[in-house]
Amino acid sequence: MKQNNFELKSDCPVLVVGAAGVDIVGKLQSNLHEGSSNPARIRTTFGGVARNVAENLARLGQPVTLLTAVGDDEDGERLVKAAQFAGVNTEYVIRCGDCPTAMYIGVLDSKAEMLFALDSMEIVRHITPTYLRKHAKLVKDASVIFVDMNLSPETLKVIFSLAKKYRVPVCADPTSMHLAPRLLPFLEHTFLITPNFAEASFLADQQKRAASRRQALVVAKTLVSRGVDVVIITLAEQGLCYASSETNGHIPAIQTEISDPTGAGDALTAAVLFGLLNDMPLDDALRLGVSAATLTLQYPGAVVPDLSLEKLYDQLVI
Repeated sequence: MKQNNFELKSDCPVLVVGAAGVDIVGKLQSNLHEGSSNPARIRTTFGGVARNVAENLARLGQPVTLLTAVGDDEDGERLVKAAQFAGVNTEYVIRCGDCPTAMYIGVLDSKAEMLFALDSMEIVRHITPTYLRKHAKLVKDASVIFVDMNLSPETLKVIFSLAKKYRVPVCADPTSMHLAPRLLPFLEHTFLITPNFAEASFLADQQKRAASRRQALVVAKTLVSRGVDVVIITLAEQGLCYASSETNGHIPAIQTEISDPTGAGDALTAAVLFGLLNDMPLDDALRLGVSAATLTLQYPGAVVPDLSLEKLYDQLVI
């Protein structure tokens, strides 16, 4: 697929840069009682936006290199080994002795909807501009670069600069409303973004309104007019809306029982990238992404461990 004179090369690895850590997610069994212990089902897995995207890509058979930072601790060691087992190249993961592996804590209500979350991502500061310049060949040899906004503004600037130099497209996840402002300076140099409606409205400088298909399409087209090649806006149970310079539309969600929403958006991003790298039309790649998100919603963890192309096609929206 060609966009903005970029050509996505499926035989080259995807370079994924950003956060990796431990996820602790609790799903309440009844209403939340503040100031008291609450019965819940609690699970611990590995997570982090970048790590999730990398593992999903690897499980689909796409060569992928993860550039992240972990602590010189047991969590970091286990995280790296798990990524290697999934097929991710972890040769360039930074090991840090001065801070622990990142951690995310999420609390879901009894319907598996997010109540609040906490994260400790200080370790990501070790992914520095100097480290990126030292390993510029990773950018040069990549088919596409994926970044999350846990990275510092200075590090993001170097990534986009190297990507421009070597003509490698960049895909970005705004990550959260708190971190989304870091993406603003780079919108016109971004190939693909995957915000939710609130993040997309902020990036497009649109007045805050209720999420709807019609409004999401307006926002998506606005972001395309500002230089983004492909905009995918996730709308939870309403599915997603998308726009590019050539097409736009809506794809409904697949109705399913939700076990845990963590990682569903990362699975969508990875599957869409996989589809585009394998010469799928955008509409078909997006349907593959919705299928991946649905499978992840059904699983109590951030990545479906037996994810495969066959499983995606079994769940595909026609």
